[in-house]
Amino acid sequence: MLHPIFEEASNVIKEEYPDKNQVVFARVDCDQHSDIAQRYRISKYPTLKLFRNGMMMKREYRGQRSVTAIADYIRQQKSNPIREVQDLEEISSLDRSRRNIIGYFEQKDSDNYRTFERVANILHDDCVFLSAFGAISKAERFSGDNVIYKPPGENAPDMVYLGSLTNFDLIYAWTQDKCVPLVREITFENGEELTEEGLPFLILFHMKDDLESLEKFQQEVARQLIGEKGTINFLHADCDKFRHPLLHIQKTPADCPVIAIDSFRHMYVFPDFSDLSVPGKLKQFVLDLHSGKLHREFHHGPDPTDVAPGQPIQDLASSPPESSFQKLAPSEHRYTLLREKDEL
Repeated sequence: MLHPIFEEASNVIKEEYPDKNQVVFARVDCDQHSDIAQRYRISKYPTLKLFRNGMMMKREYRGQRSVTAIADYIRQQKSNPIREVQDLEEISSLDRSRRNIIGYFEQKDSDNYRTFERVANILHDDCVFLSAFGAISKAERFSGDNVIYKPPGENAPDMVYLGSLTNFDLIYAWTQDKCVPLVREITFENGEELTEEGLPFLILFHMKDDLESLEKFQQEVARQLIGEKGTINFLHADCDKFRHPLLHIQKTPADCPVIAIDSFRHMYVFPDFSDLSVPGKLKQFVLDLHSGKLHREFHHGPDPTDVAPGQPIQDLASSPPESSFQKLAPSEHRYTLLREKDEL
């Protein structure tokens, strides 16, 4: 059903962007090319993914499946993701609730700016990108072209990129680290997108106004788990909105803050939030997930070396709570997380 719409949209875009290197529409038969489907974690059909410079973007296309909507989406993606600054006074009035990346360049027609442009095209959903050129940027180019990051917060200090401005991999890694928070908020709107990244969740459930617990969690994740980035997603969730996942682990908002791991098969609860600052405790919790210890102990009781004298072995029939996010995960088991949104 989508194929003729997709093909027609490609023809519309081809007329507007005749250069074949500007926009490419392609389709993959996932039955015939299952290796490609597995590589990009495609679990439902049809799925529309956007690639830039050979990299798959995190956010898939979820708009209306019509020729007009798809063509409009491509036009939007082709728009310039970088706002050119005409006066440095504009920098002082930036929205400091956002993450801002600012490039100061001698000229637009340069390898430095082209690399910056490639990075902005990929990360413009996560950061605001700005640029200044020539005489306007001169005051900020005391040692040559320069890229800085202005983090959220009125008094947060700027951070300067110190690597090569023509090395895409280096500047992309630096910018991604600044634009994508280590601990992200999970919501009904981005839940499916986060799940599609294919990594288990380490989640802090906290009340919306409990910023102290969130700050402690962020600090300990940065301190203990920075090396685990890429193996697990660090998230925080509003206890009131996510009552259903809490119910799965026999908790209510009154019990928050609560830390749990969702492996998409089961949910495992961190024993006590007050142990968060115990050196290595949170890291061991995550390592026990990766080693299979959490799953094994829930099904077969504590490992023999972990049983204190006289401590009974857990009932073999017991089992951890089922995942509450499986509705969004590439799995044959599905839960209706989105129903919560309707109930709210």
